[in-house]
Amino acid sequence: MTLAKGRVFSFWLLVVIIGCLLYSMWRAKKGRPISIRKIAGLDAIEEAIGRSTEMGRPVHYCPGIGGIGAVEAPQTFAGLAIMSHVARLTAKFDVPIIVTVRQPEVFPMAEETVRQAYLEEGKGDAYEPTNIRFLSSQQFAYAAALFGIMAREKPAANFMMGAFWAEALMLAEVGSEVGALQITGTAQLSQVPFFVASSDYTLIGEELFAAAAYLSRDQMQLGSILGQDLAKAIVALLIIIGVLTTSAGSDYLSKLMRK
Repeated sequence: MTLAKGRVFSFWLLVVIIGCLLYSMWRAKKGRPISIRKIAGLDAIEEAIGRSTEMGRPVHYCPGIGGIGAVEAPQTFAGLAIMSHVARLTAKFDVPIIVTVRQPEVFPMAEETVRQAYLEEGKGDAYEPTNIRFLSSQQFAYAAALFGIMAREKPAANFMMGAFWAEALMLAEVGSEVGALQITGTAQLSQVPFFVASSDYTLIGEELFAAAAYLSRDQMQLGSILGQDLAKAIVALLIIIGVLTTSAGSDYLSKLMRK
């Protein structure tokens, strides 16, 4: 077998990246502990729900306004994964959780996620399906409906995790006005500054995708994150070497990458 010209370097780089992932998974399978840095926003989840318990007010959760069939799908699934953890804690502490959804296809997934979380905590009878609410598939109609819910229910904790666009600042501002402790997160980098300015804690970019592994402490998932970080470090090292060699007048690396 021969590789097409211009693909040799890419092939071996792919082999190295896969090797990093396999090594990390093997390390996790062998029981060697894998740890990742602290993420303040995730550590504050129990604090936020405890605050709701003390104040006798509900928790609001929005898994983003994106769907599951477009480029923002990973953010939606990440938001649902975090919601499962939040719902288990609300079930444990007997705090109502209100989930608002924009996309029709996300609605049944949100229902099942919360229901399953309550069952896992042995609180199936406390699950309230009417608290999982589909508001509107229109972006700003959803935002307007959520404004009303926030004003009426006055949640003590507001979680917004997933894909958000122009409505991000408006939603976070309403949460701030009702006095909610806000934990937000998105990989839409254009919206991160608005969340940082209006929230107590914000998950930025890849922190959102690492949240499920961080909260579950599943070693295989943590191993996958370690493998990805090793691969990124290798790519970053190649970029640095390329910049230095090019600055020194050598095109060796660029020629190697074209092989």
